[in-house]
Order: sequence, then structure tokens, then C-alpha cells
Amino acid sequence: MLNCLTGEKSMSTARITVRIEESLQKRLESAAQNAGKTESEVFREALKDYLDRTEKVVTCYDVFKKAGAIGCYKGGPSDLSTNPKYLEGFGRD
Repeated sequence: MLNCLTGEKSMSTARITVRIEESLQKRLESAAQNAGKTESEVFREALKDYLDRTEKVVTCYDVFKKAGAIGCYKGGPSDLSTNPKYLEGFGRD
């Protein structure tokens, strides 16, 4: 890990090597020049944007569903989820 100081921000960085087509390299070079940034900055921003769009967020619902905690309750009253009488005293000692 390298420590890199850029402007006022300090970040820990890792170096990777990526092989890309020459045409993509030229587009990257052009985009960096047009934005007044380095190729690395443009690449990092593009990679972050891609990962932000494609990473699946795991919700509490996903966790409970996977654990089998969400589903049908057999043997209970048919109006359990809609009848307020079943909530009487709920949350009280």
C-alpha cells in the first residue's frame, strides 16, 4: 500500500495493471486532457461509478428471507396480519 497526498485529501492506494485496447487508451487520454485530470483520476472515477451502479445492496429483508425468517405461518389465525386485537399489549412488560 502506498500513501498518496493529493491536494487536501490523503488516501491509501494500491497499484493495479489493466490491459486495454489502443482505441480505449486514446479515448482515456483525450477524456483526461479535456477534464484537466490524470488518466488515473478518470479511470478511478469511471470504476467507482461502475461499481456504484452494479453492486447489489443487501437489505435486512434479503438477510431475513435467506435465513427463512420470512414466509407463511401455518396454524395461526387467518387474520393475524390485519386484526389489531393481536397487537393488544404488544411492547408492554
